[in-house]
Parts: sequence; C-alpha cells; structure tokens
Amino acid sequence: MHDLPTGDLLRFLNGLRAVRHFLPDPIPDAVIHDLLEVARWSGSSTNRQPWEFIVVRAPDSLTALSEADPSNAGHLARAAAAIVLVMAGEIIDEETYDEGRLAERIMLAASAHGLGSCIGWFEGANGATAKQILGVPPQRLVRTAISLGYPDEEAHRARPKRPQARKPLADLVHWERYSEVLSAE
Repeated sequence: MHDLPTGDLLRFLNGLRAVRHFLPDPIPDAVIHDLLEVARWSGSSTNRQPWEFIVVRAPDSLTALSEADPSNAGHLARAAAAIVLVMAGEIIDEETYDEGRLAERIMLAASAHGLGSCIGWFEGANGATAKQILGVPPQRLVRTAISLGYPDEEAHRARPKRPQARKPLADLVHWERYSEVLSAE
C-alpha cells in the first residue's frame, strides 16, 4: 500500500510540527500542485467536497492576511506561500470536520516535500476581512489559511522552548467503556 516501513511512516506522522518561521526560498509549482492534489483527494462527509482553494504567493497579500488576525495568522507574513481553504458554508458542523481533516492532510503533504506549515485561523469578523482581501463571495466561508515554506531552523532554535510533552496514553485511553483515569504521576 505504501513504500515506507510502518515504523518510518509512524515516525513521519508523529513528527509533524507547526512551523511559523520560513526561509525566503520559493516553493516550486510542482510541489504546490502535489499539495493541491492531496487536498483534492481528501475525504469529506458524504463526499460533498465543500471546498475550493486559493494559493497565495504575493508577499503583500500574505502580509494583509496576517494582519487580518495577527494572533492566529501572523505567521502568514513570513511564509513563501499559503493555501486558503474556502468552504461552501452550507452545513457548518460537517464542514468544520472536513476543514480540519483537509488542513492536516495538506500539512502532511507539505512535510513530505520538506516544507514546514502552520494552520492560521481567522476568528469571527476577521474571516470577512480575509474574504475581502481575497475577493471571496459573501456566501462562502473562510476560516483557515495554511502557511507554507521551507523551515528556518535557525529561527526555530532561537525561539524560547516550551515543553512539548504529550500526556501518557494511560491518561487518555479507555477500553470498552469510559472510566475515570488516574495518572500515576
């Protein structure tokens, strides 16, 4: 089914991280095309495929989008490109699920190409600002933009480190029925 041994594939999946600092190097068209193909083939509720994509490369547009919601999308200004998810805006609960699934698949495809990525979110009225910047029709929904670029590892190393630990499975997993879990820690 896949070319990677299972352990390598699991390490790849577990290694996905959000990248917010990028090198200025452009992303080849063929790589963007691959990401869009992965996005196109993502599953959706009842196969509705309630999405369209806007590829943004112009630095002015990336900066404007980052300024639309600086706390949630500020990293877009440092990206080489972004893919903005334009949702149909019809069945919000289903589309929210589909949108998250779609965003992560794009991020995984980006990582397979050696790119870093991060999900940017336009909260509330900031989505309307992003739609205006991009010329998206009013009936469509814009909440998510995925920044893309080659990771700036030097900038990453210079950032203050926060713990990246994960809760142990013993604190998260229940078998057969929900029961209170008490960690040994």
